Amino acid sequence: MRIDFDPETMGTTPFYKLLTSVIVPRPIAWVSTVGQDGAANLAPHSFFTVAAVAPPVVQFTSVGRKDSLRNVEDTGEFVVNLAPEGLFEQVNATATDFPHGVSEFEAVGVEQEASLRVKPPRVAGSPVALECVVHSTMGLGNSTVVFGRVVHAVIDDEVMVDGHAEITRLRPLSRLGRNEWGTVGEVLDLARIRYADWEGQGPERA
Repeated sequence: MRIDFDPETMGTTPFYKLLTSVIVPRPIAWVSTVGQDGAANLAPHSFFTVAAVAPPVVQFTSVGRKDSLRNVEDTGEFVVNLAPEGLFEQVNATATDFPHGVSEFEAVGVEQEASLRVKPPRVAGSPVALECVVHSTMGLGNSTVVFGRVVHAVIDDEVMVDGHAEITRLRPLSRLGRNEWGTVGEVLDLARIRYADWEGQGPERA
């Protein structure tokens, strides 16, 4: 038996909670920006993914008019920092609705370091940072999707294994429903099957 849900009759907030409880886990873009006043902003955004490969473009969504979005529109730059398990409480704290102009870096006590190609600082304790310039933005209802072209990336050498960023060393956080967060559990390793090799290699059928 299935339960039906109608977004038109449920309303925005209840259906939003439903969506975020079933579209899981969601990777977190810990976005750092700089405002026109020079204050550095840092906030987690869990609507985040890769948008294109050539050129490399990532995207995150701002639900409402948050400081991250305002700064991106004003300056055209941002940094996506990986949200690591070891900084769990700091990541959560930077989601606090601090007044405009207050730096989450300072308020929460997150150490920052200079970026190489853009003005917004990187999170010093994050093992990965993607420095981005704005490619474009798209308004969708009460939200804005920000597309950023990655102009530089840095990764801590301690998380690299044979040229590959090893997931068990990255230890990224993810968002689930309600106040739930996800960490790296069991990792499954299974290569894709080429069509030429498909015969006898596909999943068993009942």
